[in-house]
Amino acid sequence: MKKILVIEDNNELNEMLATILADDYHVQPAYSGTEGLLYFQQDEFDLVLLDRMLPGKDGGEVLAEIRKHSQIPVIFLTALTDQQEISQLLLAGANDYLTKPFNIDELKARIIVQLRNQAAVPVEETETSHCYKNLTLLPDTFELKKDETVVALKKKEFEIFTLLLNHPKKVYTKEMLYEEIWGEAYYGDENTINVHISNLRKKIKQLDDAEPYIATVWGIGVKLA
Repeated sequence: MKKILVIEDNNELNEMLATILADDYHVQPAYSGTEGLLYFQQDEFDLVLLDRMLPGKDGGEVLAEIRKHSQIPVIFLTALTDQQEISQLLLAGANDYLTKPFNIDELKARIIVQLRNQAAVPVEETETSHCYKNLTLLPDTFELKKDETVVALKKKEFEIFTLLLNHPKKVYTKEMLYEEIWGEAYYGDENTINVHISNLRKKIKQLDDAEPYIATVWGIGVKLA
């Protein structure tokens, strides 16, 4: 089930949106810009419904923070009728908007369209290479590159880094990594995971020792830094 983050400070409207969308989506309500960004950093969502006027950080600030890390579809819910201000929101990275009060069927339709557009991104665009910070991951050759310098990765090292890149906010336990990458039940063989992550970190450091790429979440596991 797709997950939608609803950032709206009007309690009644937020609860109404959660109710009408609950049959088709998992809905996470947030009541301020700060709270919404906290949820966004902690979990993975497929779409954001974002109010323009919010306590803490306003909708424009929230959008700017989201766009630093993600191209997730963002639909603004706004009382604005000034077309120039609405144009600025769209130019800043919003995918669509609805002015309040809005029609529920229209909102549902716009959500479906944005999720459809997101799903329609050609596979070639995501599989030819994967850039993060100063590095580029090359899936055709299982290599990691910075500028003109290239380091070869082993298959499991490549798969671990790809998994982290594809889920930048998710923390992976060693059990999760083992079952995902090796495709087998995990029976506490930490050494296998530790060796592969250690070797991967060393190869990353050969290319870029100024930036962190894999962060340890103490007592839990690892995530993309």
